[in-house]
Amino acid sequence: MAPKAPRGTTPAAVPPSAAAPSHTTTSAASQPVRAGNKASNSGPNANSSSALNTSSGSTNMNASSSSSSSLRSSSANDAQEIVLGVWNKYVDATPQRVKLIDAFMAFLVAVGVLQFVYCVIVGNYPFNAFLSGFSATVGQFVLTASLRIQTNPENKAEFASISNERAFADYVFGSLLLHFFCVNFIN
Repeated sequence: MAPKAPRGTTPAAVPPSAAAPSHTTTSAASQPVRAGNKASNSGPNANSSSALNTSSGSTNMNASSSSSSSLRSSSANDAQEIVLGVWNKYVDATPQRVKLIDAFMAFLVAVGVLQFVYCVIVGNYPFNAFLSGFSATVGQFVLTASLRIQTNPENKAEFASISNERAFADYVFGSLLLHFFCVNFIN
């Protein structure tokens, strides 16, 4: 009979993933034991209800893998329901003017991403031209976000003293100033 290694150590020839299986194994005394348990169920008076054989352990592993895949699919369904609920509420409750501003903001994000990707792929030889264009895009996005906040009917309480026409005039003035500086930065 070969000498037993101390508990918690593995022989050098056995990889750690194979040394400590996560399923039930059968001991040398033909008593089924669960891998990783500190107490063993060896001996003639071992409780048979706590002893598991290898075949039932593999069945349990299959059941747990199918339940984890069903958990993943249910969480994906939950995420889809949440996104769909947010989208439906946005479509139903948001005024048309705010949706138009949101579409323009999405366009500005797409333009900014395209400018950055172009700079990474092709290069940024006239670097001040890239900085000017990217700054104009980011600045216009910020000004548009400010316009959206000021003209949104849900924010009327915070901006009671500012009319929609005044907010739009501030937006146009800020845009002209922004583009004036960006055009001058190009040279």
